[in-house]
Amino acid sequence: MIKFGPSGNSESFYAEGYAHTEQAAAFVKNRGLDCFEYSFGRGVRMLEDKAIAIGEAFAAAGVEISIHAPYFINFANPDDEMAAKSYGYVLDSAKYCKLMGGKRVVFHPAAQGKMLREEAVALTEKRLETLKEYIYLNGFEDLIFCPETMGKMAQIGTVEEVTRFCLIDPVYTPCVDFGHVNAREHGSLKTVDDYLSRLSYMVETLGYERMKHFHVHFSKIMYSAKGEVKHLTFEDEVYGPEFAPLAKALKILDLHPYIVSESDGKQAEEAQIMKRLYENA
Repeated sequence: MIKFGPSGNSESFYAEGYAHTEQAAAFVKNRGLDCFEYSFGRGVRMLEDKAIAIGEAFAAAGVEISIHAPYFINFANPDDEMAAKSYGYVLDSAKYCKLMGGKRVVFHPAAQGKMLREEAVALTEKRLETLKEYIYLNGFEDLIFCPETMGKMAQIGTVEEVTRFCLIDPVYTPCVDFGHVNAREHGSLKTVDDYLSRLSYMVETLGYERMKHFHVHFSKIMYSAKGEVKHLTFEDEVYGPEFAPLAKALKILDLHPYIVSESDGKQAEEAQIMKRLYENA
């Protein structure tokens, strides 16, 4: 079943007097949404009891929760000691994902730095091979780990690169951030065929079963020559992408992803809009 929900709490959550993540479960459910992404963007800092309480609240509401690992992960860091920290960030996120009853851990793959592009991609791939071993050693193979497509030209994470990383092992499933794809490709996503070309490539490379329930981030994003600048809302009429063509592409390919709204301050409301657009596609 396709799922729609917000990344974190929207402005309306706080405007209505809520303050705690446990309350987000009912807030999301009452808006007819199905999932929620909790971000450890600045680091995994939470008591285990708190994580369990969050998990219980989301289980009671019947809302699925996913985790975004810290933003500063970089598997292309030339310093092995610094790269080792990235393994820890992903594994710590996985631990808390399980405590919360979640199934998905999203992470940023890498930054190119001063290396040639292919050198950075190859090093990232090698490190993700090692991460796979740690995932199995720690008993996290029942989770889905989602390397994300990235929005800045200096970041590792094109559609092709993320697909390549996911060929390493079935524990990896793509997180396609269509706002990021559109930003780094300077407005490439406009038509149903634009979406179909990317998704068909991934289905053909990874197989339908792996892609059937892939992970999605969606929002409009301002971009410059260097790619992503900042997240926007659907009210923006200058930058893209639009969700309606993606909704049609998903139905054509019979894909049922987990779709997370990352719109600026209106995540819950725009997740609702996406759900309606999908139902009417």
